[in-house]
Amino acid sequence: MNERRCGTLIASLFALANAMAQDAQFSQFYAVPTYISPAFAGTGLQTRFGMAIRDQWPAFPGAFVTTNLAVDHFFQDVNSGVGLLVTHDKAGSGALRYTSISGQYAYEIELKRKVFLRPALQLGWASHAVDYSKLVFGDQLARGGNVGSYEYLNGTGINYADFGGGLLFFTPKYWAGIGFHHLNRPNQSLLGNEARIPVKFSAHGGWRTTFRTPVIREHPQNLVLAFNYRAQEKYDQLDIGGYFERDPFYAGLWYRGIPLFKHYAAGYANNDAIAVLVGVIVNDMRIGYSYDLTVSRLAGQSGGAHELTLGYEVASRAKRRSMSRRRVVPCAKF
Repeated sequence: MNERRCGTLIASLFALANAMAQDAQFSQFYAVPTYISPAFAGTGLQTRFGMAIRDQWPAFPGAFVTTNLAVDHFFQDVNSGVGLLVTHDKAGSGALRYTSISGQYAYEIELKRKVFLRPALQLGWASHAVDYSKLVFGDQLARGGNVGSYEYLNGTGINYADFGGGLLFFTPKYWAGIGFHHLNRPNQSLLGNEARIPVKFSAHGGWRTTFRTPVIREHPQNLVLAFNYRAQEKYDQLDIGGYFERDPFYAGLWYRGIPLFKHYAAGYANNDAIAVLVGVIVNDMRIGYSYDLTVSRLAGQSGGAHELTLGYEVASRAKRRSMSRRRVVPCAKF
């Protein structure tokens, strides 16, 4: 690595350190929609399971691996959706770890036939921890020893409550919503100082349309266009794109960034990645894979990002018929 590339990498890592308060992001953000907003809890037919695993910048040692596990269920008799979301994030060779468990509740209001509004709440408990023994401190390098200053640091973990909310509007073809996370701005400092998590705001929506012709009547083709904008403190990004589906195959393209609207600092454009998506449904199991092609200053050095998602929806035939007559949720699946 020449000096110019080395300098770029070091500058990028310093910028990353300043952004550690940001939440993890996913390219297939609709594969586990309850991570975007609790208002998506219960938008499936009956019971839905989801998992997403993201390995970001694998070319860097000790990069970021984030896992989401989710389950949600719709109770038709009381027009309510409930969900459970588990998030685990690991960074820096496992030294920094974050785990949260959240319960979600959404109430579904039918404004008129097949037009719905869903306000929602989220209550969670999070754990933030660090393993100092996996870090190398300056005094260790200076003295050439194995014992570092972490021996004198107090606090290896902290637990705290975390609250959020959301609102979702949808019709058979369109959806739009907003989500708020960390409304109570919990303190995540490991050293007894104050380091409050900024409130994260997201706005999301999209459109789904179906193409039918005499040739493809039995296997309709769908086009899904969607976006997800999120802002946390001074940082913001926009995911926009779509995918084409012809059961059982899916393929799409997403762009992440806001190149025409904002720069974090002089010389640092808000361009992140272009994600390529492919997916397939096998026996009611939805499988998606995406690869992020980095277009920021880390291009060619980060290794991009790999993301794997799994989804499974359980519903009886009677439930599928009754739900399809009453409501159709058009939200994307990847």
